[in-house]
Amino acid sequence: MQIEVTRDTFRLAQVFTISRGSRTEAQVLTVRLSAGGVTGWGECVPYARYDETLESVAAQIAGLPEAFGRADLPDLLPAGAARNAVDCALWDLEAKRSGKRAWELAGLAAPGPEITAYTLSLASPDEMRAEAANNAHRPLLKIKLGTPDDMPRLEAVRAGAPEARIIVDANEGWSAEVYADLAPHLLRLGVALVEQPLPAGEDEALRGMERPVPVCADESCHDRASLPQLKGKYDVVNIKLDKTGGLTEALALRSAALAEGYAVMVGCMVGSSLAMAPATLVTQGALITDLDGPLLLAEDREHALTFDGAGVHPPGAELWG
Repeated sequence: MQIEVTRDTFRLAQVFTISRGSRTEAQVLTVRLSAGGVTGWGECVPYARYDETLESVAAQIAGLPEAFGRADLPDLLPAGAARNAVDCALWDLEAKRSGKRAWELAGLAAPGPEITAYTLSLASPDEMRAEAANNAHRPLLKIKLGTPDDMPRLEAVRAGAPEARIIVDANEGWSAEVYADLAPHLLRLGVALVEQPLPAGEDEALRGMERPVPVCADESCHDRASLPQLKGKYDVVNIKLDKTGGLTEALALRSAALAEGYAVMVGCMVGSSLAMAPATLVTQGALITDLDGPLLLAEDREHALTFDGAGVHPPGAELWG
């Protein structure tokens, strides 16, 4: 099998800000696996929060042997961005060689569109109110927060989009005290879910705390091995392929989480339609779909995913799977 890794950059439609910083472009790695005259591809977004860089992830992929399959990957690569791109490329390669769609290979029903969140990045209350008003037609808005002064921002977004469902992502930015103070107001303002209010290493404080709004584990949940540590602290798990290490583990985590009574959210890093395409198989019937990466870009792949009033649609065979 031949492996090719390229670095691709996609301009964002506007500056994207979370509690950890801002960016103006999405930098991704594209992996192409070729065998028997057929090429499959996948995309990953190395994430500094998990000590990943474009260079370190490319080096991980370069260290793979000449022959391997999806079942071999957990022994070759840790859960993370490198394994994600390779795993998804293997699914695409298998689909193309077999003439079947990836969901058929996975034993799943054909996926349909799912309403996706649209993310408003962290800004001043006035800016966030204006951005919320500009996107008030969208049924589900996600707000990036994570500072001690978030209450005015939350109020501003609700004023700008009074009818939209809202979810909040604190990106590990709150303390237990800040979360406890905000929790009743999240309920009052109709927030449907809050993601990762506390740092992953400090989330033990959530155990036994009142959760008037469902709390979702993001940075605290990577793959199935994360589940035992979540009991009593979270109600929902956020499945991202760049955390699980690809579609294979994402589907397994979904099944395991549902069996243990968690609801499922399917999220993404900021990447192109190629990164979102495999995740559309995981998000079927999920409590929350958050695959808006392409909507934040000024440019995308050819044969990009379709987003319309029905939500994000599964990929055409020209893109992936």
